[in-house]
Amino acid sequence: MHTPYHIRPAAPDDHPALCEIDTMASHHPRRRDEIAEWISVDTCRLLEMDGRIAAYGVQSYRFFGEAFVEMLMVGSQFRRQGLGMALISNFRAGCTSSKLFSSTNMSNRPMQKLLIKAGFRPSGYIDNLDENDPEVVFFCRIP
Repeated sequence: MHTPYHIRPAAPDDHPALCEIDTMASHHPRRRDEIAEWISVDTCRLLEMDGRIAAYGVQSYRFFGEAFVEMLMVGSQFRRQGLGMALISNFRAGCTSSKLFSSTNMSNRPMQKLLIKAGFRPSGYIDNLDENDPEVVFFCRIP
């Protein structure tokens, strides 16, 4: 990635900008509430490029007590610039457990490719979350 970026914890004032880049937030009030919750419990990190919020991610430790990247969202105009990888690398570097998990729908090939490129490997799947689109769970060991 050629453009400098900065990753920092999200603050309440960032909520509108995070909702703006989130593809679900404009038509799902629940997602806007989730973003506010992630900010309030300090699990949301955002990535700024040229002073603009370009991406965000959420990492928690609620997945069977292990680290889990719950959300990774890159604004549509900022995709394919390595920002998702930058956030995953940031989460890995700050991870306090020996395992890091994430998941994505089977239909989300770009996210699957990103996770594999970041050193994750498939670890199973969960049916019945989204109709006819299983959730693929990914895992990577933290040294």
